[in-house]
Amino acid sequence: MFTLVRSRARTAALALSAVAALAFGTTTSTGAAAAPAPAPKKQGPTSVAYVEVNDNSMLNVGKYTLAKGGDNVFDVAVIFAANINYDTGKKSAYLHFNENVQRVLDNAATQIRPLQQKGIKVVLSVLGNHQGAGFANFPNQQAASAFAKQLSDTVSKYNLDGIDFDDEYAEYGNNGTGQPNASSFVHLVTALRANMPNKIISLYNIGPAASRLSYGGVNISSKFDYAWNPYYGSWQVPGIALPKSKLSPAAVEIGRTSQSTAANLARRTVSEGYGVYLTYNLNGADRSADVSAFTRELYGSDAVYTP
Repeated sequence: MFTLVRSRARTAALALSAVAALAFGTTTSTGAAAAPAPAPKKQGPTSVAYVEVNDNSMLNVGKYTLAKGGDNVFDVAVIFAANINYDTGKKSAYLHFNENVQRVLDNAATQIRPLQQKGIKVVLSVLGNHQGAGFANFPNQQAASAFAKQLSDTVSKYNLDGIDFDDEYAEYGNNGTGQPNASSFVHLVTALRANMPNKIISLYNIGPAASRLSYGGVNISSKFDYAWNPYYGSWQVPGIALPKSKLSPAAVEIGRTSQSTAANLARRTVSEGYGVYLTYNLNGADRSADVSAFTRELYGSDAVYTP
């Protein structure tokens, strides 16, 4: 049986300790654009790295290159994770950052921009937080659009490259919130795509939202840039109508998924023509042996770690 091994409950719990609504201001130095990066030369699937910023630095993603050619191993770095919280007074969802996520965003010049300057996209993951608010239970289009604006405002303010949806830990029904409905996620993603037509929107393929992609004749599948399997150490094709080039059936947790499994999943990614390879929990140790296990299959090269 597949098990979800991501240590997300701890992330959400830490977020509960610092509940505060997001206050948006004018663009500051945190939103300064990164210098244009050279186009990547490597051939092969897009590699994605989630980083638990409660414990680890986003800069770890930029420390791995291919021995052959020197290109980045990772193409997308995901900040894990902001939260969708619930204001019981206003009876509305809002975007919340725990102190560690806020620190990364406030220090974008040193934590995010160096990755973007290497050509690595930086995306913010958004996760439920046990408060009843989730992507699948906005009561109407107006509420969904309001949250979409908070997301796109954040991307603009901090000059991020997109948003990742992870519908876990919402605990729908808490605080008198509604259960998942058919229209909520469709309205949310439609509004977000309209707000940021050229940014990444990705789907961690889990939870009620992931199975509610169509409503009123609108199917939002094509509005996603990527979707990936949420079960580490396994192969599972996301159930979304996207081309293989945008899907990651493979998912590995670096340091916990065995190197042989990581290699087998990478080999299958290539042989079956899929275009994305998902990794989780890249930490600050030298993980070049774990990373090389899949880069040899994806790109024909070992990975080099540079502290």
